[in-house]
Amino acid sequence: MQLSSAHHDERLTAPRSWWAIAALVGVACALTFLPLGGAALLAGLVGGSALAGLLVSGYGSARVRVVNGALAAGEARIPVTALGEPEVLDAEEARAWRTYKADTRAFMVMRSYVPTAVRVEVTDPADPTPYVYLSTREPEALAAALRAAKEQAAA
Repeated sequence: MQLSSAHHDERLTAPRSWWAIAALVGVACALTFLPLGGAALLAGLVGGSALAGLLVSGYGSARVRVVNGALAAGEARIPVTALGEPEVLDAEEARAWRTYKADTRAFMVMRSYVPTAVRVEVTDPADPTPYVYLSTREPEALAAALRAAKEQAAA
């Protein structure tokens, strides 16, 4: 099955180093229970690793999609007809829009471990959100998918 150019699907997963830290948390929990014996040691290792792993996977599970004429990012679903031209942001410009250029009314799906982003103005006059900021590892592909979806919606 060939996906149309108006399709984009990306999951913003946590980096591998975070998973290594989760495993180390499990080891630290296991060492805490070392004096209590082998069963407690194993329970600490499994329980600590599982808890840390759940935290890492839960935070790193944001999804950015362009499908069926809509942008789906995190919990938001926005029709592409309500969006302006996407702006690809390199690492430096993305950092600026996350910090001193940021508008508190903006909708942001950002992950600090993803250096690049796309910013899209919201053109719907009834929506007080000025723009959408999306962390993405593939900013050009996301921008192209948004443009293609907008063209398809206009046709």
